[in-house]
Amino acid sequence: MLHMNYQKLLVLLLLALPFAGDAQNEDSAWFRNHYIKQEQYIRMRDGVNLFTSIYIPVDDKEKHPILLTRTPYSCAPYGTNEYKSYWSNYYKEYLKAGYIMVTQDVRGRWMSEGTFTDVRPYNPNKKTNNDIDEASDTYDTVDWLVKNVNGSNGNVGIFGISYPGFYSTMGALSKHPAVKAVSPQAPVTDWFVGDDFHHNGAFCLMDAFNFYSSFGKPRPVPTTKGPEGFNWPTQDAYDFYLRTGALPDFAALMGDSIAFWKDLYAHPNYDSWWQARNPRPHTGNISDSTATLVVGGLFDAEDCFGAWSTYQAIESKAHNNNKLVMGPWFHGQWARGNGANLGNVQFGSKTSEWYAANLEIPFFNYYLKGQGRIDGVKEANIFFTGENSWKQLPQWPPSNIQNNSLYLQPKGGLQWSKPAGGNAFSEYISDPSKPVPYTEDILFKRTREYMTDDQRFAARRPDVLVFTTSALTEDVTLAGPLTADLQVSISTTDADFVVKLIDVFPDDFTYNNQPGYSPENYIMNGYQMLVRGEIMRGRYRNSLSKPEAFTPGKVTNVKYTLPDVAHTFKKGHRIMVQVQSSWFPIMDRNPQQFIDIYHCKDADFKKASIKIYHDAAHPSRIILPVVK
Repeated sequence: MLHMNYQKLLVLLLLALPFAGDAQNEDSAWFRNHYIKQEQYIRMRDGVNLFTSIYIPVDDKEKHPILLTRTPYSCAPYGTNEYKSYWSNYYKEYLKAGYIMVTQDVRGRWMSEGTFTDVRPYNPNKKTNNDIDEASDTYDTVDWLVKNVNGSNGNVGIFGISYPGFYSTMGALSKHPAVKAVSPQAPVTDWFVGDDFHHNGAFCLMDAFNFYSSFGKPRPVPTTKGPEGFNWPTQDAYDFYLRTGALPDFAALMGDSIAFWKDLYAHPNYDSWWQARNPRPHTGNISDSTATLVVGGLFDAEDCFGAWSTYQAIESKAHNNNKLVMGPWFHGQWARGNGANLGNVQFGSKTSEWYAANLEIPFFNYYLKGQGRIDGVKEANIFFTGENSWKQLPQWPPSNIQNNSLYLQPKGGLQWSKPAGGNAFSEYISDPSKPVPYTEDILFKRTREYMTDDQRFAARRPDVLVFTTSALTEDVTLAGPLTADLQVSISTTDADFVVKLIDVFPDDFTYNNQPGYSPENYIMNGYQMLVRGEIMRGRYRNSLSKPEAFTPGKVTNVKYTLPDVAHTFKKGHRIMVQVQSSWFPIMDRNPQQFIDIYHCKDADFKKASIKIYHDAAHPSRIILPVVK
């Protein structure tokens, strides 16, 4: 524990803080009347103390389970009289059910002691008390809670969204016997392959710079005050990122104090440093007695890959009770709003409310309180967009899928049969000085809605290739991962490839029968809904660890997997594939030369002529998991 004088000073400082909670309403007043808040430093095995907020029911007639979230984003508000706004979403149901709610600042963040390490690697061979990781910090926290919190029934659940989702995965690896149920939600999983800051080696410039220019600033001592953000010179994100230039220019703006930003530049390939930060190889260490519920969003711009891949890793390596939920949501949308739509696309029901009532709450009630049934939570609980319905399946992907190829054709066609003829290709010029935007709007922050946005703006550009089927004569349902399999040649030694799968709505389509929708919101006639898009940095086409240059003019295969989809293309709709070589500024620009992108100069960016082949000898295709 801290020295007593420091503890007393801390309490005085916290009590002196201005009110930080929401204005009181009926729910918040109920919370204050039925819960007491305790703030506690919990000592880890190496002597570091972690700041923890604990909300305990006043009712002592029964024992209560503990729900724990570990976070780098602060367990504010600080002060025992300041209450977290659990009542603002379905978490209030946990309050009414008498859960002990616990939030902890992870080591090195906010009011916790110690040194913060981003996605701290899991250590499976801990031998001394100084061998710590997030799993051991979770173990020590849980051990203290079940032994010291009055009214605990000895059962602990762990959950969290995004970065706290990573800490939830680490909690599942803690193997503390009290940890009965863990729900990693949109979990940060692999920051080079598919989450947050890289996709297949391409750098997610917009998210990374926006995040680390504030989050990454050092915090020398425990504090309740967050870092200051970056002083943006313009609200036009496309203009700012293009005008700033090559990645060294962003390093100059970031400064020298943000350690992880320098680490990004020092590890341009998927080396051992990145691989150590991937928890998937260790999921076999999850205890058989710890149930897991992996949750994610089909349209999560940050960690869609993390949810799918965490479920798959646990399923293939562990022997516990492991379930999957994927809804039609942006990042964390299941915990905010009702999930009835994302941007212009409507889902026909309040999907977030259904999830909370039918999946998450029953999951924790069963494992932590011994109440209710778990048979309503199936192996794979997946919302299929297009047809707009939940399907509860015995496995994922379903057993009745067949991988069928849609082949790119001359003149923009897209067919289930291979193209005939020879030496056929479509060509465009990829110009890094005029990269393809990810949205047609002028915006400051990256939108969540771009994951279902209308792609007509991109289809009209000369540097975006468009291939479309005829109107479908029957529904086509996809369930599982997609594969882009391109035959390409380029005039330079490197390029990026963005493949987008798109649902083209009929020309007379309308949502007029959907409650809450007005045709004035957006013209949905002919809407080109992005179902899935993904990028591959061409140099990593054969290995993320060992990049290879292209031979200019040589036909080369670029094949990669896109995250899973669950979508029905309805009869009368068309399937579209778009191919492009930039997606800006969500992805950094490729100089289109085989050079170190993190240390290149503005003068290194070159135009490239890109050819996508679609003939009998060099067929390009997208492989779709079609439900039969």
